[in-house]
Parts: sequence; structure tokens; C-alpha cells
Amino acid sequence: MDGNRDLPTRARELKFDRRQFLMGAGALALTAACGPGRPAGGAATATAAGSAAAASLPTLPTSAISFSVIDVAGQLQLTKAAIEDYGKQNSKYVSGIKFETATAPELPAKLKAQQQANNVQLHFVLTGSDGLSAGVEQGLFTKVTPDYEKKFPGLMDNYLQPKAQELAQGYGILVVYGNYGPTFTYDPKKLTTVPKTADDFLAWAKANPKQLIYARPANSGPGRSMLMGLPYVLGEANPRDPNSWTKVWPYYEELGKYVEYYTTGTAATFKELGQGARTVALSTMGWDLNVRVLGTVPKDFKAGSIATRLVADTQYVCIPKGVDNDHLAVALDLAAWMLKPEQQAKAYDNAFFYPGPAVKNVPLSMSPKESQDAVGSVVRPDFDELIKKLPIETPLETKALVTAFDIWDKRVGAGKTQ
Repeated sequence: MDGNRDLPTRARELKFDRRQFLMGAGALALTAACGPGRPAGGAATATAAGSAAAASLPTLPTSAISFSVIDVAGQLQLTKAAIEDYGKQNSKYVSGIKFETATAPELPAKLKAQQQANNVQLHFVLTGSDGLSAGVEQGLFTKVTPDYEKKFPGLMDNYLQPKAQELAQGYGILVVYGNYGPTFTYDPKKLTTVPKTADDFLAWAKANPKQLIYARPANSGPGRSMLMGLPYVLGEANPRDPNSWTKVWPYYEELGKYVEYYTTGTAATFKELGQGARTVALSTMGWDLNVRVLGTVPKDFKAGSIATRLVADTQYVCIPKGVDNDHLAVALDLAAWMLKPEQQAKAYDNAFFYPGPAVKNVPLSMSPKESQDAVGSVVRPDFDELIKKLPIETPLETKALVTAFDIWDKRVGAGKTQ
């Protein structure tokens, strides 16, 4: 929700909701198991989640426990309804669900502090590829697959894009998918000749200093989408290896001369765009549609793209290492619940992730009526044409993405991010 993936509190202030639109899914519906697993050898002990043995599922608690969820991607706008529904229908396991939010860069320190104290109080992480990448690289998450794959029968066959799940390397479960980019949203009264190429975009920025705004890629879906899409646009020899990029980094450095500052989250960029302080904000399809649903920017604002390939955005759920077996059992059960088609349909929301569902056989018609109405009020046929026409890439692998964030922070954002 771009994340990213972004400051979830800001997204909530803007009342960001879920995403909607038809991805044209077909085939099998996911029927994830929700009953208690049976560990081999009797009752489970309160061992750390990260040491779980393959093929042995922890037993769900015999009395209700409190459960804590942290969102570092604005994902609650898409999945909170499904999580709350789980709590209501499984009160024998869960006495209450507590939600908190943070930014993706804040997550590692929070988890490390609890893990080092052997007191993990965060049981379930909602994250985009940014928080996932950092958590995997720093060894903060429990290995979910193949260790507990029995909880997710038919998982890969039911995904719209199995490769997006593979990016998690077994440390997360893909629950939301789409939000293609890079795109940009603009005020048509100020921008009349729309850039079609990277050179056009740079020339416009140079001629209109301080009129482009975007957020730090490490905490922004649109910023991240541009970062991963630009290597294809500029023709890098290896677009998935940021260390090898010889065109992207000079381009960013030149573009940065005409950017006043970079925000720490995406919501702030659209606020400035809607208030008339900027002419262009980097976006993704989901962000562009959602901010117009909510009125953050006028519905008559337009969108463009310089993309030659679309990069899909992804949202995952992860389980921190160190949770006890009761909380591990509930976390696995909840993750499986979130993949059920009727729960996935809630992710259409107000187009925040365009379209939203990660699994097959979840058409827009399954979503709530308010979601269907909201999408219809802002839909862009041009976006659908881009999805049909352009190749679609998954995000960078975790290590490469962390590297790209680090290089951008040092070479582009240093001293200009606020």
C-alpha cells in the first residue's frame, strides 16, 4: 500500500484503504488449511520459531492468547479486515489482536532488541519488499517454507506470479500483488507536454526545478519502483545488479539537482502535489488511483510513464524469529487464512495496490461493492493497456535491493532526505 510500502501512519491519516480492480484471474482457488497442526512426538515445547523442523507443525494454543501485528508498509489498509476477521472467527485461539506501525528502516532495530532480550513481543510482520529484504539479510525472520509448507497446500500453483513468492526465499508469504510502476502523476494545468522517455523526463525537471517530488526508495513504493524500473529504461547490461549500473546512478545524480528534497514516505509527496506545491510526483498505479479516490489529489490529475517494463510491487507477511510455539502456530494459521479467496478479495479496497489479490480466481466481483464503485470512479484505461503491452518484472532479489537502497542513499539522497 508502495510499501510500499510507506509510512503507514501517514497513509492512515489520508485514510488510505485497500485496492481494487480486475487482474483477470482464473484457475484454482486457494483453500489454505486452518486447523491445528499435529507436531510429531506429542505436545510442542516453547522453542524459538527459527529452529522449527520441516514437516512438523506447531499445535494451536489450547487457550486464547494475545497477538501483536506490526505494519511497516501501509499494508493494514489492504489486509486489516482479513486479520480482524480471523480474530473474530478464531476467538478460541486469539483473545485480541494489537496493531502497531513503523517504517521499514525502523523494523530491524525493533526486532533485534526483542530477540536479543529473548522477549519477542512482535509476532507478525506486514511488509513490502524493503522490510522483507532487510529482515532476510539480517536473519530476523523465521523460515516458513519449506519448513511449514504443509500449512499452505498448493501455494505456488495458486499464485498469480509464483516468482514473486520465490523472492521471499522462504522467509515470507506473499499476500498482496500488483501496484505496477514506475508511473508519475501530474497536474495537467501545469504539465502540458508529457515526458515519454527518460531524456524527456530529465529535460522537464531541469526546465522546472523543484517541481518534481518523490520519496526515499527504501521507504516508498513509487521511489522503489522508479529505482528498479530505470535500469530497463536506460538499457543497463544487467538491470538486476545495482553494482553494475553505469547509467542509472549518473542519471539519478543529475535528476537530483532539480529536486528540492526527498520525503521519507510517499503520502507526503501526494499531499504536496495535491496542494499545488509540485507539478509531478512519482507514483505507481495503485498510488495514483487511490489518492484520487480519497481526494488527496483531484480526480482530473493525469498520469504518465516512461517505463519500458513494469515492475510489480509485492507485500508479504513474515514471522520474527524467537516467537514461542503458541504464537508461531497462530501466525502460520493467520497467514494461511489471508490467502483464502474471500479474504484476498478484500485487498481490492480503494485501489491502493491495484489490483491487490496475490492468488488466482479472485475477480473484482468478489470484492465489496464500495471497492467496485471506488475503482470505477478513477480507473485509467491507459494503465490496463500498459499491463497488457509491457513485460512485467518482479522486484530485485533481497540482497540486490538492499544494495540499491544503500547506493541511492549515499549517492543521491544524502543530505536531501527529510
